[in-house]
Amino acid sequence: MLSIEDVRAAAKRIEGAAHRTPVLTSRTLDERVGAQVFLKAENFQRVGAFKFRGAFNAISRLTDEQKARGVAAFSSGNHAQAVALAAALAGTSTVILMPTDAPPTKVAATREYGAEVVTYDRYTEDRDALATKLSADRGLTLIPPYDHYDVMAGQGTVALELIEEVGPLGALLVPVGGGGLLAGCATVATALVPGIRMIGVEPAAGDDHARSLAAGHRVAIEVPRTIADGQAVATPGELTFAVNQSLVEAFALVSDDEIRAAMAFAFERLKIVVEPSGASALAALLSGRVPGLPERVGVVLSGGNVGLQRFHDLLGPGRPEH
Repeated sequence: MLSIEDVRAAAKRIEGAAHRTPVLTSRTLDERVGAQVFLKAENFQRVGAFKFRGAFNAISRLTDEQKARGVAAFSSGNHAQAVALAAALAGTSTVILMPTDAPPTKVAATREYGAEVVTYDRYTEDRDALATKLSADRGLTLIPPYDHYDVMAGQGTVALELIEEVGPLGALLVPVGGGGLLAGCATVATALVPGIRMIGVEPAAGDDHARSLAAGHRVAIEVPRTIADGQAVATPGELTFAVNQSLVEAFALVSDDEIRAAMAFAFERLKIVVEPSGASALAALLSGRVPGLPERVGVVLSGGNVGLQRFHDLLGPGRPEH
């Protein structure tokens, strides 16, 4: 299992490479939800999302031989960019498998960081199988987006920094796709703050974690169709679910309209841009999806990679009020 010492070691490795992102507060938000809220703004992280932490930690642990051969990854965008940049900093090459419907801005950014992009259809093709074959054929080291202990340890530094800065929290809300960010954060938070309520947040259309927690084992669903592309995962990771099953209290579900409303709130009231996946935990808070809030609540804003046109399309005329 992952330990807080793994996360502390990761924090030392990424120091100086990853940003120590700001913690934001809002009196308006506090009054709205009836709690003191601390927002960990990973939209200000390198590549615009928390993913850089795990990617850099994992790649920094590769041998010289592995770096000489290169690395591979699969991702809808944020992990892709993170691996591409981390690999460039480590002096190694990268091949990234990305879905054909990945946001164009994320695909472009991944290429700009120096990666070769190979596309696939996320609704008809098995990305795990494709990535495994691609890595084997080319002799590359595969850096998964979440089901990897070094990746999970890197992501856990989000909660480590947050709690170091603001002190104990009664609850921590974390967006969940494959579960790496949540597993890393839960490992840290429950070790530092016994009794903290760990809440994962996923799109209502992609409730694989909620179903899995209820069933007591990993459950697979159809690949969800949601605006939260970074959370469009069909089943929890094997390693991540083992951690989350034991440490997470519940999974809150949010609709696409609630995510849009949270993005609008962040833009208009907090003056920041967050992507749909990055806004999901805030959406759960604003829409009252977590009953019985404690006095002090942490929320991870996991990323801000959304292009201008997509941002306009999501929040233009007809968007839900917040």
